Amino acid sequence: MTGVSHVTGFEAPVPLLPEILALHGKWRGHKSAVIFENSRLSWAEFCADNHRFAHGLLARGVKPGDRVGIVMSNGLPMLQALFGSMAAGAVSVPINLSVSDEAMLGMLQDAGVTALVVSADQQSRLQALLPALPASLSLRVSAAEAAADDWLGLAELCHQQPAGLPDLALDGEAPLNIIYSSGTTGLPKGILHSHRTRRDWAYDLSIALRYTGAARTLLTIGLYSNISWVAMLCTVLAGGTLVLHRRFDSDDFLATVARERITHTAMVPIQFQRVVERLADGDHDVSTMQAMMSCGSPLHEGLKREIFARFPCGIIELYGLTEGIITTLEPEDAQGRWSSVGQPLLGTDLCIVSDDDRVLGPNQTGEITGRGRITMPGYWGREDANRAAEFVDPQGRQWLRSGDLGYMDEQGFLYIVDRKKDMILSGGQNIYPQDIEAVLVQHPAVDDVAVIGVASRRWGETPLALVVRSAGAGDSAGELLAWTNQRLGRQQRLVDLCLVDQLPRNPNGKILKRELRQQYAQLQYE
Repeated sequence: MTGVSHVTGFEAPVPLLPEILALHGKWRGHKSAVIFENSRLSWAEFCADNHRFAHGLLARGVKPGDRVGIVMSNGLPMLQALFGSMAAGAVSVPINLSVSDEAMLGMLQDAGVTALVVSADQQSRLQALLPALPASLSLRVSAAEAAADDWLGLAELCHQQPAGLPDLALDGEAPLNIIYSSGTTGLPKGILHSHRTRRDWAYDLSIALRYTGAARTLLTIGLYSNISWVAMLCTVLAGGTLVLHRRFDSDDFLATVARERITHTAMVPIQFQRVVERLADGDHDVSTMQAMMSCGSPLHEGLKREIFARFPCGIIELYGLTEGIITTLEPEDAQGRWSSVGQPLLGTDLCIVSDDDRVLGPNQTGEITGRGRITMPGYWGREDANRAAEFVDPQGRQWLRSGDLGYMDEQGFLYIVDRKKDMILSGGQNIYPQDIEAVLVQHPAVDDVAVIGVASRRWGETPLALVVRSAGAGDSAGELLAWTNQRLGRQQRLVDLCLVDQLPRNPNGKILKRELRQQYAQLQYE
């Protein structure tokens, strides 16, 4: 027919996170993006700062795909480093500040960082480690007002750089970040995420955790933690507002909720416990809270009920791995399922697998495995770890192993039976017992050792060492405790050390830590 054009198709771009955020800067430019202490940044200002950082990296020779080590405490410079690296196509490698210097160097070496960015309070620590830093390192940036001679100031890096997003045409499979899950011993295990997986992860989580563009999210955990990344990426994806604290304090938390009309947060159970305790002491306005997430360790029924009683929104408990398995228990489903961690994140699947790799049915305990678009591409440079984490079902489909034991009920709700690889969660930080054990066995008086988590009023959990002394050794428990803690990172330090005659083992020689946890379950430290 004359005059009728035939449309053969339209271009339908699928933006990645740097482009989505840049569009927020264009269309939500006047809206608050970040609040930190006395500073407030609009979306236009936040994006411009991130883009100047990105251009600064590129101008100094950092290429897309290069790794950028980020050793920083919470603040505007850390946000700029994380999102600026993302905009440059570089791979951010945020480091947990509580690890030992040895562990930090191992992670930076493993990642092969090209650039290193530090906050003012970390500059002297890294300055002392310069001789041991990776040979690949060519750019050192400090957020200190007076950067040391060997460091480029953050302001200088960004000076006179363009405010627009670099034109890089990033591929969705390009790496975005590496988050390390192991500590001082053995091979570091870096969890790699691509631009596509992080975007899809944020999309799916933002629905499950009820984020909108009106979200005002309070972050209290270090931004090197994947717990913080959940709340952070969900908020920025939706175009909301981040309210950042330097560290957690229950009084500051409640004051900020009331003052800034906070709608969302993500914390670990011990933090919620502290908040609930303060709520019992006085009148605090938490009426603006719309959705809260707890993860990292089990949210026990008593505390969960208290949270529901104190917060009209209740709480969403999340079980998950940084590697890419997630379940959530929605507030509406909690009644009658207080000990469940919910159902799989939308678009993902779970199955429970026996020791001999049989798929199990309802109410049968086995290893939790999962699959979906949020699964990591793999561990950085660790094909051995990738193989160990893989389960292939009878249909030939690949699943990710969690290392956790659990079961599903008849309605598909997941229940956790045992902790992942004996990990200890102390004050929101992961502590790996084998790292502490590896230090202890270096002492000539130590013949055998096991480290377990015990209850702590302050931290939720804290590490306890159980030591079998070598024959003829006379070193006291106190002497061994002091020697060990001098060699550990601050967060790793032992609360106590007990001398024992022997440690329980199975026929294969593996220490039965579940028995030890039961034996010492009555202990509680401050």
